[in-house]
Amino acid sequence: MSTTVAPRRRKAGTGTLIDGVPRPGRVENVVKTIVLTIACALVILPFVGIISTSLAPAEQVNTAGGFVLLPEGIDLTAYASILTGGVVTRALLISAGVTAVGTVLSLTLTAMLGWALSRRQTIGNRQLLLLVLVSLLFNPGIIPSYLVVQQLGMLDTLWAIIVPTSVSAFNVIVVRAFFVGLPQEVMDSARIDGAGEWKLFWYMGLPLARPVLAVVGLFYGVGYWNAFFNAMLYLSDSALWPLQLVLRTYVVDGTQLGAQDLGAEMSLPPQTTIQMAILVISIIPILIVYPFLQRHFAKGMLTGAVKG
Repeated sequence: MSTTVAPRRRKAGTGTLIDGVPRPGRVENVVKTIVLTIACALVILPFVGIISTSLAPAEQVNTAGGFVLLPEGIDLTAYASILTGGVVTRALLISAGVTAVGTVLSLTLTAMLGWALSRRQTIGNRQLLLLVLVSLLFNPGIIPSYLVVQQLGMLDTLWAIIVPTSVSAFNVIVVRAFFVGLPQEVMDSARIDGAGEWKLFWYMGLPLARPVLAVVGLFYGVGYWNAFFNAMLYLSDSALWPLQLVLRTYVVDGTQLGAQDLGAEMSLPPQTTIQMAILVISIIPILIVYPFLQRHFAKGMLTGAVKG
């Protein structure tokens, strides 16, 4: 029967020691509170301003000079104008499709490669593992990557922003470490029952690796959703642009969005309001997905990083 030992406290001068560590004083606690409050405000206020500006009435945005912290009312005109079937709607659908297909493809390849590298009987195991480790240190340059994509005929196709980043060496190492840490006795008992390598992988490895695969899938999904550099490099057709490249063009570069770009027949709100609405739409999917995977995050990362 296990018992919990409470921390030992004893007086030492004017302070209290907890397991030999001095307890912070009142002044120190006040300073920490002030610093953390300022840090949280610096992080939260920009998001509040973005959301408020996207919802504020046009008159208030024009009066405030383009940035509103507390809206006087809620006006959804900006969201209605960018979701009417124009360039933003098309880019949103492209980003969603690329993220879904890319994440599934990346998880499949990463899990299979991680499993193969964790099996010592795999032919060329050490050489392949060395190749994966070397790729962590040496990345291909832009020009060689472009030439490879060009030779594969993927320029101006959505595969150009999926295939080059489909496997991450870091994620492969994390998944491999998890598979290496699986009890060998369980694998041996499954082999005695007649399970082959594929059945071991499908019925034993994947179900047990659910936490680490959820974390790796989150990494891949965020990477595909936020990727814009490969799209800028490989896609010259603006009809194939994902949301992040549209975001860069019309928000960062400040290119004006007209009614013909948005496919809207209504009068458009101020450009700042439209830009902030695009920003909000680009953030929402990650905010929706993350809470469902948060419970796997710490467990998956610690398990994959410590074992093996």
